[in-house]
Parts: sequence; C-alpha cells; structure tokens
Amino acid sequence: MPTNTTLDTMFSEAVESKAMPGIVAVAATDSGPLYEGAFGKRELGKDAPMTIDTVVWIASMTKAITGAAAMQLVERGKLSLEKPASDVVGELGAVKVLEGFDAAGKPRLRAPRRPITLKHLLTHTAGFGYEIWRPEIAQYQTMTGTPGITTCTNAALTTPLLFDPGDRWEYGISIDWVGKMVEAASGQKLDRYFQDNIFGPLGMKDISFKLSPAQRARQAGVHQRDEKGVLAPIEFALPDDPEFLMGGGGLYSTARDYLTFTQMIVQGGSYKGTQVLQRETVELMAQNHIAPLDIPPMKSAIPPLSNDVELFPGMRKGWGLSFLINTQQAPTGRSAGSLAWAGLANTYFWIDRTKRVSGVFLSQVLPFYDHTAIDLFARFETEVYRAL
Repeated sequence: MPTNTTLDTMFSEAVESKAMPGIVAVAATDSGPLYEGAFGKRELGKDAPMTIDTVVWIASMTKAITGAAAMQLVERGKLSLEKPASDVVGELGAVKVLEGFDAAGKPRLRAPRRPITLKHLLTHTAGFGYEIWRPEIAQYQTMTGTPGITTCTNAALTTPLLFDPGDRWEYGISIDWVGKMVEAASGQKLDRYFQDNIFGPLGMKDISFKLSPAQRARQAGVHQRDEKGVLAPIEFALPDDPEFLMGGGGLYSTARDYLTFTQMIVQGGSYKGTQVLQRETVELMAQNHIAPLDIPPMKSAIPPLSNDVELFPGMRKGWGLSFLINTQQAPTGRSAGSLAWAGLANTYFWIDRTKRVSGVFLSQVLPFYDHTAIDLFARFETEVYRAL
C-alpha cells in the first residue's frame, strides 16, 4: 500500500492532540490505491484502535447509493425521472406546502403547484427540508407531534414542503422518499435491493443497514465536540428494528467499501469488470440538474448537530442526481465538475472523473462541518492531488 509520510504525520498529530478521536482516510485512482491510513481510537477513553476495517455510520453518504439504485431502475424502465413520483409511492400525492403558522401556532398548508418527480427528489428541489437547518420544520414537528427522521418511523416522512417542487434547492428528506420508490418499483426491501444490485456485485462486504456482531465489534463510537472544542463519546444508535430503511442516511460502512462505490462512478458504472450502471447513466448523474438555481449556505438551527455550512465559498455549486458538483476547480486540485457529499458525523467523499481519482475520509464527530475535520479533509485531498 502506498504510504504518505505528510499525511501520516498530519493525521497522527490530530489524534495525539485529541483534536480528533479517530480517522480513516483512503484514496485511489482507476489504476489502484493511492493512500490508506487509520489513526487514533474508535472511542476516546477506550483502547481499541481505529483500523482500516473500522465500521462507521456514514449517514448521508447513503444518499449516493440510494440514488444509484434509483437510476438502475430508471435504466430498467421501472422508474421515471419526470413522471409524478406519487404514481409509484401514493403518499407523495398528499404532501402539502407549509406557508407558515397561524396565531395559534397551527401550520398553514396548501397543495403544491406541481407534482413532485424523482428528479426533484434526487436534486433536493422537491421542497423537503431537515429540522437541523430549517427551524420551520422543527416547529412543525413540535406543533404536530411529528417525530424526527432518525426515528426511522414512517410518520417522520410526513413533514411538509417549504416551497413548490422545482423552485429552490433545499437539503432534506427527499432521498428517504427515493428509497421508498426503489422499494415500490423493485418489490424488495432496500437492504435486499442494495445487496443484490450494488453491494454483492461490487464485492462490498462491510456496508449495511443492520450491523452483524462482527461489524459491531469493529464499530467506532460517535463523539460530540462542545463549545470549548473538547470531545466526548455520546450514545448514538439508529433503531434496531426501523419502520423504514433510511435511504437518506441509514448505512454503516468501512472506508474501503465506500471507496469501491466511488471508484465504480469514476470508472463509468463498472468496477473490476462488474457493471452496475450504464456509462450514459453515470454521465447523466454527473450533470448539473439544478441550474440556474444555486446552493445557498445552510444555516444551523440545531448547533450541537451542525455548524453553519458553506461549501466552496464564492463558487457557484451545482447538484447532480444525488451529488454536489463544484463548477470550478477547487483549491485542493479537485477538477471542475467533480462529485461529492458527506455524512452528519463528519464523513466525506469526493469523485473526480476528470483526474480519475476518488477519496473517502471517515470520522465520527458532531457537529457536522466540524472545522478540524474539514481542515484535515481539505489537506488530505490536497496531498492526494500532489501525489498523482
């Protein structure tokens, strides 16, 4: 495995100083691995070291996989990007737009001006939000007794739209609905569909919604950073027996398994001779589907869970069919038109189809967009490009 002393030193210093609990970072080109490293502890205060095969909650990095599953079904003619999504999942026909709250605090709702499509859902332009960044959603949940998304209850999916489908970009529960569409169109539960159509074919053995005892033995704990910057382990677990499998954030994975998925995208839908998406489908997924809309900064409404998020300040951002797109070259060396996203506990990936390189950075720290984690991820990425 290629080593990189600059990266090894940087990551070692970060965990030795307790700035981070544990880190796994991996990168590869289409011709093979570029870097692999694991540093620190799975949980602060315990002995188990972070290892390459440590399992972490990848949260919203699940979204790209759910998007790929949906696009397989588009290829097979079982889903359509443009038809009303309620043709497949009837509940989407009942969704209303939130116009505000009356004097008594009751939500004021109206019918949307156009139907939600799979394309709206994949591009986060359907109108759904997350309470983490939108206080109106939290207020709606409080007023109506609607549970939060990580309860994995069907009731959690009943929050209203913040605007009419197609009008704006807003990050939210859209991809959980895409997961429901994958299940309805395939006749399989999401875990089974992923296993049969993505994980199994690509040899991804350590990625799942439900942890086996062997995976649980290698799992890293989630940590919370307080206002003073001090980290402490917290109790965090998704429900063992969820009402629905969260296509927007329910997966656990190792770095290597997720890197395999990113390399499949780099290589136009196939990996090691196994094709899971057509090349034209990957091209379509990698196009910016939200122009002329832009992606605004995401203002935190729940500071313990997320900092304010501004991706690539000063640059117009696009969104593909489940990916963030940087429209200009990034300071790290990432090519214009690359794909990326992240998970709530500071897990990150990028896919550069121009320079044929992808990377994955895993930690388990809240709040999201942690400044230490982001800085390390940027330096990791810069070093990867320097090594090309």
